[in-house]
Amino acid sequence: MAVRTTWNIVHSCGHEIPHDLSNRPADRRAGFARWLEARDCTDCWKAARDEDGAGKEEWLAAKRAAEQEAAVAWAKQFEMPQLEGTERARDWGARSRHQLMTGAHTALVVEGSWDEADWAALEEKARSVTRAGWWIDQRDAEGTDVLELLDAATETDRGTENPFR
Repeated sequence: MAVRTTWNIVHSCGHEIPHDLSNRPADRRAGFARWLEARDCTDCWKAARDEDGAGKEEWLAAKRAAEQEAAVAWAKQFEMPQLEGTERARDWGARSRHQLMTGAHTALVVEGSWDEADWAALEEKARSVTRAGWWIDQRDAEGTDVLELLDAATETDRGTENPFR
């Protein structure tokens, strides 16, 4: 007698669904059927996943809003210019600039050997780079690399505003 290939599984969500397990080796079908019984059916699993996705999206939106608020406050406090680009790029660039510059301050001044005069010179260089895309491109850089990255910025990355504020 052959091992059965179709199993009627009562999932943990309570739905009973027939499953064709003929694509599995005969000696693994019973174990897989037990594993399926401990799981929600596909429809319930997808519904739960979609609900979790909405919660994740709300959490991410709240996190982005808090990061944006911190970046705007930081830019105002340190007189950083408005970035150039689309609205979405400006927001993302502002967050990236804030994270990179605060990381650089920690690495170079707080934990490093830079004094406030060295940092002020770096801030001036950072003020000259106003293309949001440049800051987005540097978002994964190390704080210790900021000086070299700012030196490598081209004229297309720099704004046309008065550099003397």
